[in-house]
Amino acid sequence: MTTLNTFDSVFRSADKPVYELGRIEVSRVLVVTDMSDLEAEPLLAGLRGFLSVLGEDLEWRHVGGQTYGNVGELLERVEAEAPDLVVTYRHLQSEAWRWPHGLGEYLDVLSQVTKFPILVVPHPEADRAFPHTIANTDTVMAITNHLTADSRLVDYALRFTARAGTCWLTHIESQRQLDYFVSAVQKIPEIETDDVRELVAAQLLKEPRDYIASCRREIEAREEPLKIEAIVAMGDRIAEYRRLVEDHRCDLLVLNTWEGGQPAMQGQAYSLAVELRSIPLLLL
Repeated sequence: MTTLNTFDSVFRSADKPVYELGRIEVSRVLVVTDMSDLEAEPLLAGLRGFLSVLGEDLEWRHVGGQTYGNVGELLERVEAEAPDLVVTYRHLQSEAWRWPHGLGEYLDVLSQVTKFPILVVPHPEADRAFPHTIANTDTVMAITNHLTADSRLVDYALRFTARAGTCWLTHIESQRQLDYFVSAVQKIPEIETDDVRELVAAQLLKEPRDYIASCRREIEAREEPLKIEAIVAMGDRIAEYRRLVEDHRCDLLVLNTWEGGQPAMQGQAYSLAVELRSIPLLLL
């Protein structure tokens, strides 16, 4: 490597993103169901307890199944309410919740069209939730493969973590993508590839570790009443997150649904939203 290239690499490695805490304000919560107001009351009562971390002065609104007849009408209702948070579940107005597949047409469109964060809770009738689900938010996990660019995601994860709770910041690099990259590089004779796998893997994992360390320093400096834990690893993302959710008895997962300005929910987020049905998911 030339001296210039060496200098450039050192300069770039020193240019690290540092986390700065942003305040997330939630005052209006809109719950969307396919029930009547009376039928939805047990769910609403459970949600009020589950989201007590957000404060006691929340304005709660309910959009029941009798108030919209199609996706367009639901979108109009949500936009008119302009909530800080939408809460709903899979397969609105459908019996497809009986099968563990998909999100249903209403949530599919809602998650990709509206600008509001959406909290997706287990379907009330599906009986797939973990026993600790919708009890509290003592354990929150932010899951992403681009953690160093996700200050907003970290802000939301921290905001939804209960006082004295634990917020897990996680970053799982794809082992499959690393293998593909290394295989391609090894076919270029001009590049020395003896150590490429170890060097690239180490760098990919170093950046999120450094960023999480900056998150911990920020939280400790502000004396926020919660604990930051880190998981940075290489592996199969879907399998790893499924295991982490169960191992750590997570109460809430926080994830981004959009990436790079694309018009649809990014593939990993959609797969996770479909697969992880036993606890609430906060889709940003």
